[in-house]
Amino acid sequence: MRDYFDIDAIPGERWFPKETGFTEDLPLYWGDWGVSSEVDTLRAVLMRRPGREVESFDAAAVRFSDEPIDVELMRQQHDAVADVYRQNGVKVYYVEEQREDRPNAVFCRDLLFMTPEGAILTRPGMAARRGEERYVAKALSDIGVPIIKTVSGDGFFEGANAMWVDRHTCVVSTGSRCNRSGFEQVRTELERMDVAVYHMQQPYSNIHIDGIMNPASNEAIMVHASQVPYDIIDMLKKKGFKILEVPSQTELREHFSCNFVALEPGRVLMPEGSPRAQELLEKNGIQVETINISEIIKGKGALHCITAFLKRG
Repeated sequence: MRDYFDIDAIPGERWFPKETGFTEDLPLYWGDWGVSSEVDTLRAVLMRRPGREVESFDAAAVRFSDEPIDVELMRQQHDAVADVYRQNGVKVYYVEEQREDRPNAVFCRDLLFMTPEGAILTRPGMAARRGEERYVAKALSDIGVPIIKTVSGDGFFEGANAMWVDRHTCVVSTGSRCNRSGFEQVRTELERMDVAVYHMQQPYSNIHIDGIMNPASNEAIMVHASQVPYDIIDMLKKKGFKILEVPSQTELREHFSCNFVALEPGRVLMPEGSPRAQELLEKNGIQVETINISEIIKGKGALHCITAFLKRG
């Protein structure tokens, strides 16, 4: 018989954590999301159908063209783009709510940048766009896309300031829509995913990468030769890309010839009105489908701008 009071030892927790990576958990607990390419087969996108926000606004304040917009035609053209996506097996999701003073919200690419683990929610550089991202955050939450990072502090960054080259390579540009703080925040997230980030200085005449550079396949990329820096072209060539130089500045500026969307490697949807660029792509084995987005272009953006990729491959 013990002559002292004996207290049992405190047991261990009896459990151990699940030590899987987030990319492994993503399809199990969130959904089939993730992007690490600009050209792999397009599976899901997020878009904002033009709402009341495009019915009345100060064109100069929001950087739209001063040409009058046919609002109903703009909506029809946006619907036609979404229909092409659906016909190609793409699931189209929408940002259902938005501020009524934000006509630029149609350009959904700027409001998030998708990674293999989920979305980086952006912070627009232009005052007339701030706040749009709140409604994108809600839309992503509603459909189950994880937001892995929100650009914050003194940083600003827009989704079109980043472009995938391959699973382990991404170009991120700084300029009027992405400052150094925004760049560093995005780079930190991408490097954690084993992605090498190449910095590109955005030219004064252009705000986003997809206005001057865009892959059409895993072997060919269209570039505006006078606007893309040598070190970026050098990196692309060393990775085996064939550089297709935009043949017409008029097509680039007026019809957004470089702002196409790859439906799959070697097949793109392109704005109408750029026969020289279309011919160049087709001569290099790229299948091109064109679509009329005349009213959308009056907002100084095109197909790549209105499409936020959620799933590729």
